Amino acid sequence: MSDKFRFTKTRIEALGPADPGKRRFHYDADTPGLSVQVTASGTKTFYVYRWVGGKPEKIRLGAFPAMTVEQAQRETRKVLGTIAEGKSPAAEKRAIKAESVTLKEAFAEYLDARDLKPGTVHDYKRHMTESFPDWQDRRLTEITRDMVERRHAKLGERSEARANGAMRVLRAILNFAAGKYETASGQPIILDIPTKRLSATRRWYRVERRQTLIRPAQLPAWWSAVEALESETIRDYLKVLILTGLRRGECARLEWKDIDLEGRTLTAPDTKNRNPHTLPLSSYLVELFRRRSKASDGSRFVFPVGPRRANKDEDGHLNDARHSMNAVAEASGVRFTPHDLRRTFITIAEGLDIPAYALKRLLNHKSGADVTGGYLVIDTERLRDPMERITGFILKAAGVMQSADVVALRADSA
Repeated sequence: MSDKFRFTKTRIEALGPADPGKRRFHYDADTPGLSVQVTASGTKTFYVYRWVGGKPEKIRLGAFPAMTVEQAQRETRKVLGTIAEGKSPAAEKRAIKAESVTLKEAFAEYLDARDLKPGTVHDYKRHMTESFPDWQDRRLTEITRDMVERRHAKLGERSEARANGAMRVLRAILNFAAGKYETASGQPIILDIPTKRLSATRRWYRVERRQTLIRPAQLPAWWSAVEALESETIRDYLKVLILTGLRRGECARLEWKDIDLEGRTLTAPDTKNRNPHTLPLSSYLVELFRRRSKASDGSRFVFPVGPRRANKDEDGHLNDARHSMNAVAEASGVRFTPHDLRRTFITIAEGLDIPAYALKRLLNHKSGADVTGGYLVIDTERLRDPMERITGFILKAAGVMQSADVVALRADSA
């Protein structure tokens, strides 16, 4: 059959598949620019091929037989009319698609384009599902300043901090969309970011930074409540958090390759500042990890969770210990978050007069504008004594070891 012939339903149905790994084109003798592509699997798709602005453009119209020959011919004439007006059909098509992008679609593309930490992705997804469930299929161009202001106020009735967080996520997505999606004339589809209303009217909530921690007098009840948890994995996870100062995600994602029992160290490879963080292990933690290693049951994670558990991450490690933490809080009367355990660790360290540079190294904080800190290299072994002292104080205060000297903890030192 000739590459060019008069398109009819019968003639196109008769076209056989292309050679393996190849694609074959046939052209309509009645409609200039209209072609049908045939693949090796026999799939047939209508295209318009034309030079536009000195460049070749191939515009997909639709698949045969869902699109009929007559429909393809009509669409081709529309495309040729657009070209005659000096416009690019491909650009027009991209613009139509861009202007119809929904919040859910933009969020998915945002996550693909950004190298975010797993914990950040988890939090962003939670904001999207909890704060904007009814906006998921709404086009970005339909989101207005008034809508943003009303939703922020509504979310603030429950939690001012979460309301601010949700709007920061929305702002990030809208800023991303403003740079990515354009009209046919090359203008951003979003010229005015709706979240600017919150800044212009000073509606952002003033949320004070948390200063909560577990005080020495609370440690016995807290530790006993942790020991009473049914899950040994979560018991050990909470203990490691308070005895190392690790962030919850850094701790939950630990694998056995990150634990060196012979060298008595652990390394969190994926941290907030993207610098691997190595800490010496106190004697108590060496024994804890040694016990867990013997009962690891082949999992690569230090804190694995069974496949049917709701607090399991996609990769199989512990992700959400809120239920158990609530149980500890109810039993002990001590309300806390994972970051409170980190704050408790560093506050105890500061109270033990551990040097400031050692504190930064223990927490994996960058030196920032501190020039001297940039030159100072603190070997992991130099942190071993501070780690033993911090662990000893916590265990003694909790009643696990003989009593410790009282150290006054100041919340503003965390």
